[in-house]
Amino acid sequence: MEKTLRSYEDLFVLLDQKFRVPEQFWNPFYTDRERPVPFFKNAPDENLVSYYERNLIHPGKALDLGCGPGRNAIYLAQQGFEVTGYDISSVAIQWAKERAEQRKLQVQFECRSALEMEVVEHYDFIYDSGCLHHLLPHRRIQYLDKIYDALKPEGYFGINCFRPSFGEQGGPAREMTDWEVYEEGTMNGGMAFSEEKIRYILEPYFECIEFRAVKETDSDEVFGVPFLWGSLWRKK
Repeated sequence: MEKTLRSYEDLFVLLDQKFRVPEQFWNPFYTDRERPVPFFKNAPDENLVSYYERNLIHPGKALDLGCGPGRNAIYLAQQGFEVTGYDISSVAIQWAKERAEQRKLQVQFECRSALEMEVVEHYDFIYDSGCLHHLLPHRRIQYLDKIYDALKPEGYFGINCFRPSFGEQGGPAREMTDWEVYEEGTMNGGMAFSEEKIRYILEPYFECIEFRAVKETDSDEVFGVPFLWGSLWRKK
């Protein structure tokens, strides 16, 4: 029956409708490849490289959520991972496929939301570089439940997300409460999280292996900006 709530998903869809459809933003965002967007360069996150080089993660099946043009998925494939990349933008996925083809790498890129994961204990490593902080709060529990279910026992979850109070450096100007998102009807370009809040959200699911700010770098080989947290977790 139209507009009658019968399930949690009905409620989530109703709340979704109060906000902009994500594809309406992300497809135009990725259309101009020459825009001066720092993470458009084809270089992996410095903390992701650090995890691999210090043997904190090992080649296996990996899922890159919100993969954009594929820079982290491509890096993982180069290290011997069997990689799938999800992004909600078809424009970003096409760009990612072109990058992988240029390097003759096998990466399975799919245009789908992180909320469309339907696998159980499949991945050794799941990586989120900028997906969580664009999710509406009411979708967060669903998102974390799916990641938990998709990871193999003691699998690893890496996540990069906005730190608060870094507006002058291109990041969010302030940390919003979940309630403020609904009061204002916007996430103002993405939610910033304190370390305390990230730990509160993730600790029911995961054990923290490392938590730190991403290191700023001008290198063409890696990507790093100081307004991001980088953390690595292991499934409980």
